[in-house]
Parts: sequence; structure tokens; C-alpha cells
Amino acid sequence: MIVAGFGFRSAATLASLEGALEAAWVGRAVDRLAVPAEKANAAAIRALAEARSLPLITVSPEALARQNTLSAAPTAVAERFAGSPAEAAALAAAGPGARLDGCRSVSPDRLATCAIAIGDAP
Repeated sequence: MIVAGFGFRSAATLASLEGALEAAWVGRAVDRLAVPAEKANAAAIRALAEARSLPLITVSPEALARQNTLSAAPTAVAERFAGSPAEAAALAAAGPGARLDGCRSVSPDRLATCAIAIGDAP
């Protein structure tokens, strides 16, 4: 199971998310997309899920807080208790024992981040 987790600003577009995904996982397919619950209704992430025909997993604040991330954004820590929303969302959606492929990547326009987690989630 390969999950692409995202964090993004409200101004992020489909191109922002595509850019972050491409930076994180160059040209390879993923099985699911994951986002913090408060971002689940954003038009850009919905458009990405639809364009790629992938399920979108929403991750609760509690599940985000339980994840150990490789990177930490001060704003994210203060607001969500997760070092990186993208990394935490990917890990939570990939299931127990999941591992990150690396630190989050940033879109060229700097409006979105993406992290890849590999796990055994059904």
C-alpha cells in the first residue's frame, strides 16, 4: 500500500498538489491519497482524487497527533500537534507499522506538501 499524504494552504490548486506529488514520488503510482480531516472538502484535493481515480482518506486530528514524522513545521506543531501534516496523514492512512519514503516534498509554488508512506493497510 502506497499512500500520498498532503498538507496545503487554502490557495493551493490542483497544479500545486500535482507538483508536490511529482516532487515526492517522481512518476510512480500511489494507491490512496490522505489529508487531515479539515482539508478533506477542499476543491483541489477532491479534484486530484477524481483525476487519479483514487480514494481520499481523511485523517482525524487525534490520528495525526499519534504519528512520528521526519520533519516539523512550527505552525503545524502549534495547530495540529503533528510535525508535518502531509507525513502524518500518509502514515496514518498507510496503517500500523507504515514507514515514510522520505521527508515531505514541497510543490514548486510552495502551496502544498506531499509525503509518501508505505504500509500494509488493507
